[in-house]
Amino acid sequence: MGSGFSKMKKQARMLEEQVEKMKMQMQSTEITASSAGGLVTVVINGEKELKKITINPECVDKNDLEGLQDLIRSAMEAAYAKLEQEAGAMSLPSGFSLPF
Repeated sequence: MGSGFSKMKKQARMLEEQVEKMKMQMQSTEITASSAGGLVTVVINGEKELKKITINPECVDKNDLEGLQDLIRSAMEAAYAKLEQEAGAMSLPSGFSLPF
């Protein structure tokens, strides 16, 4: 029984190290996405924090703020989708997933 338990502990430690390494990779990852052909561009990190937003002055219309809000939301959704795709490309053992 002792050797089986030791083996499981070793595997658990290895998995923890692998997950920690993947978290660090994701923290340093930056994802850029845009909407409407680049009118709004956002940059997020692997923790889904907004790092930068660029808005082309051509799309700013004080009479259509809803349109600008939609462009921002669309760019953010695209960035989140790219992030999920990139996180999915990282491999963990079957049955495990990253906590973000």
